[in-house]
Amino acid sequence: MASYDYQLPVDKLTKRWRTLTQGWALSGITRISSGFPVTINSNNDNSLQGSIPNGVNNYSLDTADYNGEPLSLNGNPRNGLPYFNTAAFSESALASPGNVSRRSFYGPGILNFDLALLKDFKLPEGSLMQLRVETFNTFNHAQFFGPAAVNGNIDSPLFGQVVKAAAPRLMQLALKVSF
Repeated sequence: MASYDYQLPVDKLTKRWRTLTQGWALSGITRISSGFPVTINSNNDNSLQGSIPNGVNNYSLDTADYNGEPLSLNGNPRNGLPYFNTAAFSESALASPGNVSRRSFYGPGILNFDLALLKDFKLPEGSLMQLRVETFNTFNHAQFFGPAAVNGNIDSPLFGQVVKAAAPRLMQLALKVSF
């Protein structure tokens, strides 16, 4: 994560309209992160432990079987293809809880930019008014991020699909007066 604040040199363009050209700034926060672990699970209770759905995160304790094929993680979840190779997993045998680690790989990460353009206006008696235009997810990049972004339930028809995304670009306008 990085945060920054830059005073824009707009006042150097002209000295004629100083009131309009002084006090401009750009500030922001950039977040880069790996994704959350993908939870592989099965709700069929093939292990015969009677744990439907009492396990961690309210999932069954059963997992799938991993056959050793490469995971082939999808670098672009927007293309509609599964995030990982679903053929690498199969339902576990009866009386077996499955051999795959519950959280053996990570889902899509995040690259997000939140920016604000600000303008300060000096008011009489030392007061200050600030006009702000703020954007969240400024470049409107799809953020497939969160603990349940990838469906890891082998019993689901959406197994392996990216099923959750963060909010799209949001914008807001703010006015702040300090006195």
